Amino acid sequence: MDRARDLESIIVAAHALTRVAALETRNEAPAAQWRTLAILRERGPLRIGELARLSRITQPGVTRLIGGMADAGLVAREPDPDDSRAVRVAATERGEQAYAAWRVQLVEALLPRFADLSDSEWQALRTSAELLTQRMADARPADGEESSAR
Repeated sequence: MDRARDLESIIVAAHALTRVAALETRNEAPAAQWRTLAILRERGPLRIGELARLSRITQPGVTRLIGGMADAGLVAREPDPDDSRAVRVAATERGEQAYAAWRVQLVEALLPRFADLSDSEWQALRTSAELLTQRMADARPADGEESSAR
């Protein structure tokens, strides 16, 4: 297999992994909610437009999503210190706790599928996860900057 196909296999497997985990947890929250909390956890408070861009959903869609998440106490709107006319969205403590609990649910749902892995297979997964995490952190575009192919 060439490198492009190896990377493609990882992307497809990661997508299947998260989809199966989400289905097996039977969690009713939309995936966009968890993605939004993950972005806010990583980036801190953001304007709606930036959150929409990073989430890859429309601004009206993010506005509706944030409305429901705010009603549930998962996020809060706060004044933008750089523009008094704008607001930013931030994860609340309740949102952070919900996100952490969801991640535990995902792991618990999938762990039985990996119970028979050997120590060396676990090490291969650990190494792969560390490498992917590092590469994605390095590839993260700066605020307001579009990502580009490397």
